[in-house]
This record gives sequence, structure tokens and C-alpha cells, in this order.
Amino acid sequence: MLRAFFASGLVVAAVGLTANPAFAETPVEVLAALKAEASGTPGFQGFSAEHGESFFKTKHSHNLSCSTCHTDNPAAQGKHSETDKLIKPLAPAANEERFTDMKKVAKWFKRNCNDVLDRECTPQEKGDVLSYLLTVKK
Repeated sequence: MLRAFFASGLVVAAVGLTANPAFAETPVEVLAALKAEASGTPGFQGFSAEHGESFFKTKHSHNLSCSTCHTDNPAAQGKHSETDKLIKPLAPAANEERFTDMKKVAKWFKRNCNDVLDRECTPQEKGDVLSYLLTVKK
């Protein structure tokens, strides 16, 4: 019986390892999750890449925009405006790691929106920005 327990545990562990690809989500799946979140908002009619691009490039609080650090071309490498730390491209077409982990997406939207807007982004804003980023080519 103990042998069966350990054997089943090894099977579960092996299945768990193979069931977790390097990237848990795709950017399209993250966008779908944001859409589900935004759909509860009165008046929600979908996301707009055009609005996302405008939001990304428009200066908000503290005279900052998303493009301040991520550049006007999100397929290019950016640089943090205060620390000069290099930032990998934000566009999924240029960086396959972007928008593949919902926890990281939530963390970075929260942090960056607070820096740029002095508040969290709305689900609409997040979805618009990601819709825009998905249109950016290398």
C-alpha cells in the first residue's frame, strides 16, 4: 500500500511538471481574462487598440506615460526613467515572456499604473493597452 501511495505521488508530480508549460497563459488568454473582468463594468463594449495606444503614449500624472520607460515603440528595449535599469521589450511579438503569467500581469499593471496615474488602471484601460500591444510587430 505504501508503494502504491508513493507511486501515485510520483505520477501526480510528473503530471504536474508536464502540465505546467514554461508560460502558463498566452497574451490572448490574459486579454480574455481582462475582458471577463471588464464585462462587469456598466457600458463596457470591448477593448480598443487605438485607445490603448493613446493611453500608452499620453502623459498622465507626474508628466509620465507608459512610453516614458517603455519607449514609443514597445517592441524596443526601454529604460526606467529613474533608475536607468534596462527593460525588455513590452510587446509580446518582441518578447515572448510578456503577458504569460496573470499574477505578474496584475503586479506590474498595479505598480506601473500607480506610478503613472496615481491610481490603479481600470480593466478597460488594461485591456485597451494589451490590445494595442498585441498589434505591435517586431
